[in-house]
Amino acid sequence: MPRAQIEKAASIINSGGIVVYATEYCFGFACDPRNPRALQRLLRFKKRPWQKGLILLAANIDQIDEFVLDIPEDAKKHWPGPVTCLLPARTSVLYQLRGRSSKVAVRVTAHKQAAALCLATGSAIVSTSANRAGQQPVRSYREAVRRLRGLSDYILPGRVGAGRQQASTIIDPYSGEKLRY
Repeated sequence: MPRAQIEKAASIINSGGIVVYATEYCFGFACDPRNPRALQRLLRFKKRPWQKGLILLAANIDQIDEFVLDIPEDAKKHWPGPVTCLLPARTSVLYQLRGRSSKVAVRVTAHKQAAALCLATGSAIVSTSANRAGQQPVRSYREAVRRLRGLSDYILPGRVGAGRQQASTIIDPYSGEKLRY
């Protein structure tokens, strides 16, 4: 994975842009979770209601500290990996990110390129599948270029994780409830 491409993608995210990149399961859209304009643009393109919220992706637990009030041990045992946990959001978390909830969905990724992007950005990033609501997710770089060219500011070349055939599991580590699996 060429460092220059990661740095370019991180610079675009930090400047308020939207990047398409590979994750464990599919290609995703990334943007700065603290930038309301980027979040609105992303939600508009996806045709996703803000009330549903979005997922934060991080390279490590330190990157989610500014977004959550607490990280229970039951959440930490799932990371890094394809498990998203609902954690109590700090009051500074934008409503577009948490939706109607007082919690925010966060995941510490095991995908090397996605983690490198988070590290280069210097923060957790928004991670949502790179497709419109109801459409199939994009699973290859070639398909991302074909379907998404011109709809984001940059498409980072990469590969999705091997063997993963479904989106991340979403759990509430406080109740143990699985919301998506």
